[in-house]
Amino acid sequence: MYEERPARLDGAVLWTRTAPAPVVSDALVVPDGCMDLIWADGRLLVAGADTRAYRPETAVARYAGLRFAPGDAPRLLGVPARELRDRRVDLADLWGAAPARRLAGRIGTAPDPAAALEAYALRRAADAGPADPLPRAVAARLRAGRPVAETADALGLGVRRLHRLSLDAFGYGPRTLARILRLQHALALLRAGLPPAEAAARAGYTDQPHLTRDVRALAGTTPAAYARVAAGTSANSETP
Repeated sequence: MYEERPARLDGAVLWTRTAPAPVVSDALVVPDGCMDLIWADGRLLVAGADTRAYRPETAVARYAGLRFAPGDAPRLLGVPARELRDRRVDLADLWGAAPARRLAGRIGTAPDPAAALEAYALRRAADAGPADPLPRAVAARLRAGRPVAETADALGLGVRRLHRLSLDAFGYGPRTLARILRLQHALALLRAGLPPAEAAARAGYTDQPHLTRDVRALAGTTPAAYARVAAGTSANSETP
């Protein structure tokens, strides 16, 4: 069973996935511009921002995850996003074995591991101080479909500086981020039941074949197949 809810950390999402016994999840993780801090049966790991679809490979019974808003994770995890692109890394490799082991122990013994993960992230955010507003502004403009050069000018950045900022904050350049955010918009429309042609038009694609090419390249499927799976998942989640 998969569940998610808004976190108290601004823009973040808490999610859990549970099974009666360890199992390799058949969930398809589609690029979304985000990074996650994940507790998986006692193991803490960081999922970097993806440029392609990812399928889990390890059998796990209980997941608790915190999905950071695009651009937020690097300041809280202490590592540039570019170093974690398309990777799943043990937190111990980033922070050292002892701090990661202590945190994993606190989360694993908590009644609600997701809430414990959230509480830790809130403390970490308080210690890190105010976030740089630029990554949020970049993501907001690109999500709205603004061109990269226009985004750089509007925020007082050169295109090269915007590219460097994007690599550190998101894991990839602004053009890739814009492509992924547009894909997520289209997928949300497909989940809402819109036909692929209408989803393509509303999300800013040239036409339906353009959407199909992006879904194949980034999600490893087709719009119609994605919509069928999403509809089945929704129906199953509503079954007692």
